Amino acid sequence: MTGIVVLHHALGRTAGVLGFAEALTGAGHEVTVPDLFAGRTFGSVADGVAHAASVGSGVLLERAESVLATLPPEQVLLGFSLGVVPAQQLAATRPGVLGAVLCHACLPPPEPAGWPAGVPVRVHAGDADPYFDDDGDADAARALLASAADGALVR
Repeated sequence: MTGIVVLHHALGRTAGVLGFAEALTGAGHEVTVPDLFAGRTFGSVADGVAHAASVGSGVLLERAESVLATLPPEQVLLGFSLGVVPAQQLAATRPGVLGAVLCHACLPPPEPAGWPAGVPVRVHAGDADPYFDDDGDADAARALLASAADGALVR
């Protein structure tokens, strides 16, 4: 059994995110889904992104950190889109993290050291995803994976 923390996308902690977590639980994993939006969900990405901007990335990161503080350090951090930001930042800085799965988004590697040794990272994106390919995420993923000893881009 692996501990997995699923960090939701801009629509919030939706039925789809919870269903994904439930499937992981059904496969024998212990899954935690922090609610970065404090109970709010959104019908459009634009509305969710606007809400995230109004709350601030620092607050979203603090919310994720506060949940992680209650768990053993040995977790896999999995982020969907907007949830990649805290997943990637925490996977790069939290001792004991087992790995990171970054879906549909990616940030550049942490400076100056790059991705931490011993933390596998997988970046997942759809084929010809215009947001991933045209908004800088693909370039960030290539840079991140170049700095990682164990990393892969999965399309």
